[in-house]
Amino acid sequence: MRGLAFLSNTNRTTNRPEPSGAADRDLLDHYSEAVVGAVEAVSPAVVHVGITGLRGGQPAQGSGSGVILSPDGIILTNNHVVDGAREVRVTLADGRKFAARILGRDPDTDIAVLRGETTEHLPTAMLSDSKRVKPGQIAIAIGNPLGFQSSVSAGIVSAVGRSLRAQNGNLISDVIQTDAALNPGNSGGALVSSTAEVIGINTAMIMGAQGIAFAVASSTALNVLVQVLAHGRVRRARFGIVGEQVPLRRRAAYAAGLSQATGVAIRDLAPASPAARASLRPGDVIVGIDGKPVEGVDDILRLLNQDAIGTSVSVTYFRGESYDAVGVLLDERDR
Repeated sequence: MRGLAFLSNTNRTTNRPEPSGAADRDLLDHYSEAVVGAVEAVSPAVVHVGITGLRGGQPAQGSGSGVILSPDGIILTNNHVVDGAREVRVTLADGRKFAARILGRDPDTDIAVLRGETTEHLPTAMLSDSKRVKPGQIAIAIGNPLGFQSSVSAGIVSAVGRSLRAQNGNLISDVIQTDAALNPGNSGGALVSSTAEVIGINTAMIMGAQGIAFAVASSTALNVLVQVLAHGRVRRARFGIVGEQVPLRRRAAYAAGLSQATGVAIRDLAPASPAARASLRPGDVIVGIDGKPVEGVDDILRLLNQDAIGTSVSVTYFRGESYDAVGVLLDERDR
């Protein structure tokens, strides 16, 4: 009987899986260690950004977050945080405060670059190559939601390569979607990986939605930073039209060998613009640029980056029932 009892106890000890609570605690510890390590490394470089100025012609105050990238005070934040600012004040997590000035703003990507007016050596964060970001990886949002400084929320990257409308109506490409909770005041703060690298600048949430928030990818933010430091602004190419998406005539599209259902109708042309110089007219419907289909205005906007300045593109279009192509030499967009 003792032998049977012994064998029974042995089988129970050997074959029984480890209590799930112990395994969960081990997993939680590893997750916690990753989050805590990233927060400890990055949070000293995440600042509160306060502004006073004019919005809508009225005196206004506002606040958001920012990320210090260099010891001498280069800071990234959102354009909408500092829009209309006459005075900008920065507060560090350790309580230090100093003024900052705006070096450049880019409404098209909702990114602004500040320079802290201080001689102190500041803590910094490092931008990651956001092209390496994968859905499912840990995402940690650090900022100042609703005035609660140095707040942390954690989740995962829900999707990459999203598009989001900036406040000026232009499309921000390569946006990271996350379920890390964001609230007003998080704008301009850091979205951080488990390796303590900044993968995005938090920019927006969807009101009323649960777990849907967005960050401008760090590679986009870096491009804005480099151009602002070099030129004081972000340089982009100019096409020179006001257009809207319209359905294509099926018979004309079929005859031209097009599978798309829509194009961009030109409603107006800027005088002496590239499109006007190429003899495009109001009423023309653009359907392609350099062999790539144009189904909406955003397809044109995506092409108008710094690299396109001074280049010629082949634009295919309908004028009435006729289908034609013309070369358009792009120049630089005014500020």
